Amino acid sequence: MHVEATTASPLATGADTIAVGVFDGEQMAHDVAGGIVESLLRSGEARTELGRVAVARAEGRRFIVVGLGPRPAFGSEQARRAAAATHRRAAELAATSLCWELPSAAGEGIVEGIVEGTLLHAYRFDRYKPPSDRPTLERLIISAQADVSGPMRAAAIVTEAQNRARDLGNTPANDLPPTALAEYAQALASRYDGITVEVLDGEAIRAAGMGAFAAVAQGSAQEPRLIRMEYAARGADRSQSRLALVGKGITFDSGGLSLKPAASMHEMKFDMCGAAAVIEAVGALAELEAPGRVLGIVGATENLPSGTAVKPGDIVRALEGTTIEVDNTDAEGRLVLADCLSYARREGCDRLVDVATLTGGIVVALGSTYAGLMSNDDAWAEQVQSCAARAGEPVWRMPLHEDYAQMVKGRYAELTNRTARREATAITAAELLHHFVDDVPWAHIDIAGTAYDVPRPYFVGKGATGFGVRLLVELARTAGAG
Repeated sequence: MHVEATTASPLATGADTIAVGVFDGEQMAHDVAGGIVESLLRSGEARTELGRVAVARAEGRRFIVVGLGPRPAFGSEQARRAAAATHRRAAELAATSLCWELPSAAGEGIVEGIVEGTLLHAYRFDRYKPPSDRPTLERLIISAQADVSGPMRAAAIVTEAQNRARDLGNTPANDLPPTALAEYAQALASRYDGITVEVLDGEAIRAAGMGAFAAVAQGSAQEPRLIRMEYAARGADRSQSRLALVGKGITFDSGGLSLKPAASMHEMKFDMCGAAAVIEAVGALAELEAPGRVLGIVGATENLPSGTAVKPGDIVRALEGTTIEVDNTDAEGRLVLADCLSYARREGCDRLVDVATLTGGIVVALGSTYAGLMSNDDAWAEQVQSCAARAGEPVWRMPLHEDYAQMVKGRYAELTNRTARREATAITAAELLHHFVDDVPWAHIDIAGTAYDVPRPYFVGKGATGFGVRLLVELARTAGAG
């Protein structure tokens, strides 16, 4: 979809459909539709409740009147929801061009929300279905009194990256093994200046001493890949601090020999959604020409049962040297991330963030509204939370504590990947990762509840959400600018 901003009036844009938002309890300063909006409001056909829509026709155009609710409560999230409702009605009307009249006194967050809500709602994953001949929205225009092209362009870039991350998550595992994910990252990087990619194959992973990562991979016929994507802004000082984004990339997770239930195993293609978020965030940063330096690390592998698979009770040695009892082969993500975090720390990164569909425990705790956040540094955690809130991908901080750290101590090795007691599972998983970051400021974001099948107005049907792309881009831009 082509997205543009203009200072021309909506009627001058040539759009076949014009969206006009109305706030609760406010009189319209002007009616672009020549009185039609006021007429719809008086008749009760149009309402001011958030997301309520009504349609009228005048001057050869369609006008969609959308409720925005009370102005004080209208922020970027409400803009996303209103834009999604508007796009739904526009699609029903077979509109091909839609112009939003930006509400008066609306800031950049509202512009971003309208773009994000429209593009997210327009997303469809139909790669494996016959092409549809139904018209789709080809052009989105934001009409405003001031130039809003900057926030509009940034929102479009980041949301298109988020939708590409959704494509990666929705692609079945037979078409997206670790090698294909690495090739995708290389192809993405080739489109932008400022990104370099290095890929380590299985032999290189084992030779480097990543015994925890390699153990997860050894049950699959598909070779693992460690994907290293580095972005540096033009003219960036090589001595400048560097942020590491680390993504869990289990392209299919059967649970290994600790086999998952069959009823939900088909969902385990989504176990690489953290990796998708990292890859696409790095690409978006390059397209935005964001300041700073960012290192993206993805550990990509399948987790399958076979005669060569890691067994419950096996002990592996991580890159950092720590020994880990593999007491449950379905707790594999933390093994891969342990080595990836150690790798990023060895690269000299001074701040770390990992993103992973790690535990069912976080879904029990937070559902699909918040992702879980655990961190060893209060200032860094606060910055992550602030960026997450601005990006509209909220996180809720969970505690770390020495008592939880004691729960991941092993009987025969230094650590175990499964605690003896089935409690605080999301936190104890984070405590295992905590061991591998030393004193580097680190944030762990568990997206198991937010990565797919989220019931939100701008996500149509089930499937990957691309959660984390907006958050990581906002965090990296903020950190780089600082």
